[in-house]
Amino acid sequence: MPDNPQAAPGGPFPLPDHRVLELEGRDAGAFAHAQFMNDVAALPVGQWQWNGWLTPKGRVIALFALLKLAPERLWLLLPDTDPQELAAKLQRYVFRSKVALRPRTDCLVSGRFAAPARAQGATLHGDDAGVELDLSAEGGMRTLEIRTGDAPALPPSAEAVARWAAFDLRHGLPRLPTSQAEEWTPQMLSLERLRAYSVKKGCYPGQEIVARTHFLGQAKRGLVLFEADAPLRAGEQVHDGERSLGTLVSAVETDAHAVALAVLPLEREPGLALRAGEVPVRERPLFDGLAR
Repeated sequence: MPDNPQAAPGGPFPLPDHRVLELEGRDAGAFAHAQFMNDVAALPVGQWQWNGWLTPKGRVIALFALLKLAPERLWLLLPDTDPQELAAKLQRYVFRSKVALRPRTDCLVSGRFAAPARAQGATLHGDDAGVELDLSAEGGMRTLEIRTGDAPALPPSAEAVARWAAFDLRHGLPRLPTSQAEEWTPQMLSLERLRAYSVKKGCYPGQEIVARTHFLGQAKRGLVLFEADAPLRAGEQVHDGERSLGTLVSAVETDAHAVALAVLPLEREPGLALRAGEVPVRERPLFDGLAR
């Protein structure tokens, strides 16, 4: 037996950067609807949506999948965001609402590059063992599972985790490290592609900025997908010679090449020779299919 067993091809592997924050109580749905940028009230029980929490200035603090397991029980599936820290920040706004914020340290999140057994699209499947989500999209099938209790340990696979993150980036799902939190509006991150925010549901933190940008047509920057033959880092400036055009917000290195998302002007000259830091980058089209 190898000292460091790896996930079998197509088999499950842990996603240690994905964690769960639970909102439970009589006012859980109302609290989430008032705080988060997507329409939680319109989401049926048994379905999930992309969602996020913004600063009052409309910058994305956290981007997550919101799962409505029951009328009074929601899960936030958080890639890259610490659930303890997010719960502490959200707790300041609970006031008299009947909602408990609980980081679920008993949850094991895993992924598989295979079709889900029961979940489909925005419809999740949940039972006593956990929850299954369909994260398939153009270019491949994916299943994400959240197991609770005494879930068996899974062999780690850094290669599979990197491939999972690269899939996210290729489909326009930003993976935001701490350095990029509170830096970008939903429009700058092109989150309309994921249907991750609402301009119709009413007030929430940052809503005025989001709605004004939408209705006045003032979005001037959005996501661009890059590949490179050397490592890339979130926070690197993208430039054309001496001119800075934007910033890398997400980056991951796979066995083939580096993949990154950058926020750049929507209107720019075609055919520019761009670099991120000192690394030449190649623009690629974003894939579709992760919207729910």
